[in-house]
Amino acid sequence: MVISCNQKYSRNLAPNEITAEMILGNNNYQAICYGGYRTNTREVQPTIDEIIEDLKILAAINIKVLRTYNVHYEEVSNLLKAISKLKKEDPKFEMYVMLGAWIDCKNAWTELPPIHNEESSRNAIEIEEAVRLTNQYPDIIKIIAVGNEAMVKWATSYYVTPTIILKWVNHLQDLKKQHKLPKSVWITSSDNFASWGGGDAEYHVEELNQLIKAVDYISMHTYPMHDTHYHPVFWGIKENEQKLSEKEKIDAAMLRSRDYTINQYESVVKYMKSIGVNKPVHIGETGWATQSNEHYGTDGSKATDEYKSAQFYNLMREWTTKEKISCFYFEAFDENWKDKANPLGSENHFGLINLKSEAKYVLWNEVDKGTFKGLTRNGKPITKTYKGDTKALWLDVKTPTSILKN
Repeated sequence: MVISCNQKYSRNLAPNEITAEMILGNNNYQAICYGGYRTNTREVQPTIDEIIEDLKILAAINIKVLRTYNVHYEEVSNLLKAISKLKKEDPKFEMYVMLGAWIDCKNAWTELPPIHNEESSRNAIEIEEAVRLTNQYPDIIKIIAVGNEAMVKWATSYYVTPTIILKWVNHLQDLKKQHKLPKSVWITSSDNFASWGGGDAEYHVEELNQLIKAVDYISMHTYPMHDTHYHPVFWGIKENEQKLSEKEKIDAAMLRSRDYTINQYESVVKYMKSIGVNKPVHIGETGWATQSNEHYGTDGSKATDEYKSAQFYNLMREWTTKEKISCFYFEAFDENWKDKANPLGSENHFGLINLKSEAKYVLWNEVDKGTFKGLTRNGKPITKTYKGDTKALWLDVKTPTSILKN
């Protein structure tokens, strides 16, 4: 069983009147994770004009909600300025933001041991700026997310205990009651499914239960691609699939990947209900990289290529649309600052469009339809990867080698 947001008809309303409750779970408002960085460092901020290029591309494929991750770079303020500029030019232009405030623990990203039950002094500054931006752009910012994978324990460099996230969620909810934030802004935290109670019992603590009660909805992450290496119970070819074509074998594996995601989603819903809570659960992140020279590539689980990535994207959009779940797919464009020491690292290759302004296989049909006609990125028209040669693409598609029992 899945939980979907109560949809309300939101057309013909002014931007200030459109709320998160109307957007989340509404199939007319498809969502995606956005980063506009073009270089291998975040010291070079995407300009307003560059972001406008991106927004036009995303709007062309009916994306209307963007997720960001922090407020301490100019990227977010430039994004909000870019959206405002497009709205002034065209009052019918719609783009809304789930604004992320980065949260981490004391001594995070330093040579000192991280102290997970104490927080960085930077957190208060992030929250303050998130509040300021939300009040400045109430027509655009509809959701504030406190932290990104900030509670999951494998984030050893920076994770915090749920108490710290709860503190800031309660702070923002109190500001709404005091009319110091728009009352319709929804507050959440965006974290791994396990952090929301869908995994190991070590996460099932009273502070998490209080957090689940405090947020307006749960924003959960699920990444079967990573678990093709770390927990490959679904990844491989079943014994009775051995005589299938290579494409059929891969398609079957991708269906199991989708089902793995559904199981993680449902595990969060189950835990939430077990503590007497019933509120919307949406997907704050999921995605599938197209390249990796590490655990997920040719020498590993053989998971990453443009065909499998396209299959996962389409399966996720199909399922979440049917169930009226918002899915902030990760991510719109490749960004290579995330693993600048390893250009072929998977973290650099989650986008639907690469840094050469080429649409990956998942969007080839949009190129064929002329969806991107007249649009550019970095001044380049949007073309196809592999020059549109399907045979060339399939040379990079590898079949999983592990055998699963029926």
